[in-house]
Amino acid sequence: MFRSLRSRLFFTYLLVTGFVLVIIGISLIFFILRFSHQIEFGRLNFWLSNFTGMEGRALLTLPEERVQVNLERIDNTTGARSIVLGAEGEILGDSRPDEKPLPPNVIREVVASGPNVRGSFRYTPSDQWLYVSSPLAARHTLILTTPKPTLSSMPLWGRDLLRPVIEAGVVSLLLSAILAWGIAYWVASPLGHMAKAAEGVSTGEYDQRLPLGGPDEVRSLAATFNEMVRRVQASHQAQRDFVANVSHELKTPLTSIQGFAQAILDGTAQKAEEQQRAAQVIYEESNRLRRLVEDLLDLARIDAGQVSFERRPLDLAALLEGIVERLVVGAVEEGVRIENRLPELPTLIGDGDRMAQVFTNLIDNAVKHTNKGASVILQGEIEGGWVSIHVDDSGPGIPPDELSRIFERFYRLDKARTGGRERGVGLGLAISREIVQAHGGRLVAQSVLDRGSRFTVQLPIVRPDDTTMVRKTT
Repeated sequence: MFRSLRSRLFFTYLLVTGFVLVIIGISLIFFILRFSHQIEFGRLNFWLSNFTGMEGRALLTLPEERVQVNLERIDNTTGARSIVLGAEGEILGDSRPDEKPLPPNVIREVVASGPNVRGSFRYTPSDQWLYVSSPLAARHTLILTTPKPTLSSMPLWGRDLLRPVIEAGVVSLLLSAILAWGIAYWVASPLGHMAKAAEGVSTGEYDQRLPLGGPDEVRSLAATFNEMVRRVQASHQAQRDFVANVSHELKTPLTSIQGFAQAILDGTAQKAEEQQRAAQVIYEESNRLRRLVEDLLDLARIDAGQVSFERRPLDLAALLEGIVERLVVGAVEEGVRIENRLPELPTLIGDGDRMAQVFTNLIDNAVKHTNKGASVILQGEIEGGWVSIHVDDSGPGIPPDELSRIFERFYRLDKARTGGRERGVGLGLAISREIVQAHGGRLVAQSVLDRGSRFTVQLPIVRPDDTTMVRKTT
């Protein structure tokens, strides 16, 4: 019964409401009793002031039997027991002589404290009295005392007060129950939807989305859940795409290798030139497979944080100059020039081999996408604690809708825009970005259609004696 959050919230709110009503009821009872005591003291003081004037002084001149008669008359008029004390505290008259005598401590209090004393006393816990006193002539004192009011002794309590209080409490409790149920539903209903959505996600239904309703905390939780599901869905889709892309990339070279190997085995390629051509294709496709596997292993190690980036002084200018020297021969064969316009660069801290991998990939891509007779230009600048290296090509450019996706794994531009040249498997830029980010830097791309593209590597300037470590970001 109390296992669901909704029922627990409902009964909690109801219990709190009932507790508050009980506290209010108890406070009301104490207030009524205190108020009735004040009223009773006021009534006794009113009658006391009427009997302590001329009538009170005349009372002392009467014979003893007449004093008793007058005290009984006062008792009948006020409903209060009337007692006259002498100067030493002796009882000179009592309207109710047959009842329990006035406690000695009350007599001592009245005699010691002087005029106008009021207080309470009790014979037993259930037999409590209020009293007031006022002086008469010749150091005598008149005391009026009456039973202390209780709820049961108040004639209006049951008929005019108790029943309305109970009715109001019952109505309040019912209204509170309705309100508590509404609040419990408001809070628990979104969580119930969330539980069903989570169950759906666990079975592979990634289209689950939660409405943003309920309290702020629940809305925040729903928004976080929606974002989590979106990322899980994207990750799941990425895994499916990864498997499909890897399968596709493996299928093409394997098919070529199998076909040309079969041609050699069954004698289709009989001439030396044909066999040489088949062996060349097998060799090239094997290299392609090797590069694919190496790239996949690099990405896997980077994702797992298992790549060790060395921290050592890095002469960026010398690094780039060496890369240009290695690639310039191939660029000349493509009819492309590589222009090194780099300024003097500071020494950084990083992994030289990994950064060489990044710039080799960027410059090689620029050569492949640059028109014959044009140039690939390397430029650099230092600003605000950062070194920026720009690799500019004058190729066909990248469409805006594809520019945001070029760093995705296995993503490749439309072959029509590459002029039919050899293309990679779409992992080079993804790996390069991971390496740059691991060095605390950024890799960004800009492009204008039919004018060319610019890839910029931004690295923080770190002196060799700094303690900044090359790291893998997650």
